[in-house]
Amino acid sequence: MAKSEGIKLIANNKKAYHDYFIDDKYEAGISLVGTEVKSLRMGKCSIKEAFVSVKDGEVYIHQMHISPYEKGNIFNRDPLRTRKLLLHKYEINKLAGQVKAKGYTIMPLRVYLKNSLVKVEIGLARGKKNYDKRQDIAKKDARREAQRDFKVRNLG
Repeated sequence: MAKSEGIKLIANNKKAYHDYFIDDKYEAGISLVGTEVKSLRMGKCSIKEAFVSVKDGEVYIHQMHISPYEKGNIFNRDPLRTRKLLLHKYEINKLAGQVKAKGYTIMPLRVYLKNSLVKVEIGLARGKKNYDKRQDIAKKDARREAQRDFKVRNLG
């Protein structure tokens, strides 16, 4: 029998979807210490201000806030420290090439637990202009209005 994938969402970056077009997504592991993993299991993480950079053939995530573990005392690390992301070499080369050539940026989209491993989903993103954001908001409003009408018709 196939093993079911248990995915528990820890943090989501809604701002990235609002400010950027996400063209490509990658799943990356993240290098953490023990107390950070315990804190993540409790859901204490924020990636709103986080960004990803490629340096010397390695990928790092900056400004990802993992709150210190309460029972961690001397083993706690700096909550905003730079952490290494674990990707295959060809994925890193592809990301680095896209960022240099086409002006993309790399954004963390969500942090989750997958079969007891902490994973970060990163996306290759292009910036949106103000008129693109207005179009997205109009589409969301139209979809919400259609769902509301559908709900009212089915109740009555």
